[in-house]
Amino acid sequence: MLSAAELERYARHIVMQDIGGAGQQKLKNARVLVIGAGGLGAPVLQYLAAAGVGTLGIVDDDTVSLSNLQRQVIHDTDRLGEPKVASAAEAIARLNPNVKVEPYPTRIAGHNALALISGHDLVVDGSDNFDTRYLVSDACFFARKPLVTAAVGQFDGSITTLRPFDTNTDGDPNPTYRCLFPQKPRDGLLPTCAQAGVLGALTGIIGAMQAMEVIKELTGIGEGLVGRMIMFDARSFRMETIRYKRSAKNPLNGNDPKSWAELLEET
Repeated sequence: MLSAAELERYARHIVMQDIGGAGQQKLKNARVLVIGAGGLGAPVLQYLAAAGVGTLGIVDDDTVSLSNLQRQVIHDTDRLGEPKVASAAEAIARLNPNVKVEPYPTRIAGHNALALISGHDLVVDGSDNFDTRYLVSDACFFARKPLVTAAVGQFDGSITTLRPFDTNTDGDPNPTYRCLFPQKPRDGLLPTCAQAGVLGALTGIIGAMQAMEVIKELTGIGEGLVGRMIMFDARSFRMETIRYKRSAKNPLNGNDPKSWAELLEET
C-alpha cells in the first residue's frame, strides 16, 4: 500500500481521475527495465523514478565521461569515470528513495537478453545502435514483454511501442520492429552520435515521451503507440505520425516464424 509520505509525494497523480490511487499503486508494483543510461535513458529514468515506478532495472556497461554531460542529465561532473548504472542509481536514490534500482553493469547480448527482460513487466530501449534495437525487440517478443523504443539523430527523433505478441481489435497480430525496419542498416551507413553530434535537449524531449508511454502502458490510460511511430523534427518543431502494420514476411509473427536461436545465429 502507499504510505502517507507516498500519498503526499504522488498527490498530483492521485487527484487525476485517469490515474488515482489505483493507478499509482500499479506504478509502484511495476518492474521496468531501461536499456541504456545515456541520452534517452537519463530522462526516462528520472521521470519514471519521480512517477513512483517501484523497481527500475538499468542495463549499461559504460562509464560517465565529460562528453556525456551535455545531454545525459542524470549524471554530473562529480561522477566522471563512475559506471553509469551506479551514477544513475545514486541520482534516483536522491530523487525518490521509494524506488528500488537494480543495476546491471553489462551489455545486453544474445546470452543474457531473455533473462534480463523476462524479470520485468516492460522494457524501454534507449540504446544508440541498430544491433541492440533488433536484439531487444526480438527478445521482448519471445519474452512477451511490451517495448517502448526510440531513437534520435542530430535534430530528429522517433518513438513507437511494440506489443507483437498481442493482437489488435480485428484479431490480427500487432506489428514487430522488423515490420517497421525489415532490413538492418549495414555497419557504417549511418554516422554515430560521436561522429554527427546530437542536440542535448532533443534527447530530453524524446526520453520524456518514452516515459509518458511507459506510464500509459502500466496504468492502462490513453492510446498507446502500437502500430504508430511518432517522428519529431526539432528544427521545425513538427511531429508526424507514421502508421505501420504487420508484415507477413517478418520472422517473428509472420508466415514463416523463426526461433530465438535461429535469429541469434543470423545476427
